[in-house]
Amino acid sequence: MTSSDHSKPSTSQSAKDPARQNPPAGPLAGLRILDLTRILAGPTLTQLFGDLGADVIKIERPGGGDDTRGWGPPFVKAKDGSDTRESAYYLCANRNKRSVVIDMATKEGARQIIALAGKCDVIVENFKVGGLDKYGLGASDMLRHYPRMVYCSITGFGQSGPNARRAGYDIMAQGYGGIMSLTGEPDGEPIKVGVGVADVVCGLYAATAILAALRHRDASGEGQHIDVSLVDSQIAWLVNEGVNYLTSGEVPIRRGNQHPNIVPYQVFGASDGHVIVAVGNDAQFSRFVEMIGMSELADDPRYQKNTARLAHRDDLIELLSRRLRTMTTQALLDGMEQRGIPAARFIGSTRFLPPIRWRRAA
Repeated sequence: MTSSDHSKPSTSQSAKDPARQNPPAGPLAGLRILDLTRILAGPTLTQLFGDLGADVIKIERPGGGDDTRGWGPPFVKAKDGSDTRESAYYLCANRNKRSVVIDMATKEGARQIIALAGKCDVIVENFKVGGLDKYGLGASDMLRHYPRMVYCSITGFGQSGPNARRAGYDIMAQGYGGIMSLTGEPDGEPIKVGVGVADVVCGLYAATAILAALRHRDASGEGQHIDVSLVDSQIAWLVNEGVNYLTSGEVPIRRGNQHPNIVPYQVFGASDGHVIVAVGNDAQFSRFVEMIGMSELADDPRYQKNTARLAHRDDLIELLSRRLRTMTTQALLDGMEQRGIPAARFIGSTRFLPPIRWRRAA
């Protein structure tokens, strides 16, 4: 058994930022997570707990570790310029963890994991249904050993049902769960979201479920087995489009960058690039068309109210598109900001920050 700690900043980072040398303990300090996950959904969940101060112990298989270590390039470079065993993909979901190599397929490896679990509050795994039972590491065995344990299983389709035994990957969940049918141009093919969003959001749902189960455990002394699936959580975050269908019976369609319920709310081409316009109400629409020199549209009964704009969407978008193509992105952004109209520049990259930042109260 070997281990490595990826949570410590480099010497140069600490020297530049003294606060990194003695970071605050974090709201989940004292909580220990046994991480039996790989790829993205489970690692996203456990990384979030690590960001919040939990001690996350990640179990990796001998020889290769988490599959995503090899999902590159790009890879982190060693001092001699060679590729390491840490891809950018692996690093995106595995910060603030300690990695331990254990072969769970051996009796000794399984015994080590069971012993380690006794020092943890939570186990998270994303093996196929029943995949850990043969090692004595499934939910029923572990909860028998440790009745206060919170055990979270992440799968593609859940622990029961006709699809339970099927492998689950993000693109399958996006297709089966419906989001791909809503993503893409109206006359184009279904398109998956550009990142593994079904995996990521599943991890977030699982994190909330675990926190709820920990509160229940602290109140009752009882552990729980949490069943979270990519498809179930993906269907849950169809949000307005899902409820639109349940309310109207009309199957939602792809609209590109347009919004199904408000207009105009999309990307428009300007003379020197693109700009995002997000008009959320009738008052904003009136200010917007006045700003672009088309104030007559605010008095036109076809466009005055959002319900009317929805009914005449194509005509309105054509009128606005022609006008906005004659204006610069900066003029549009400045004008909308001055008038309180939501807008944004379209950019291809952004600064990465942890999704949750926290500070001690003064």
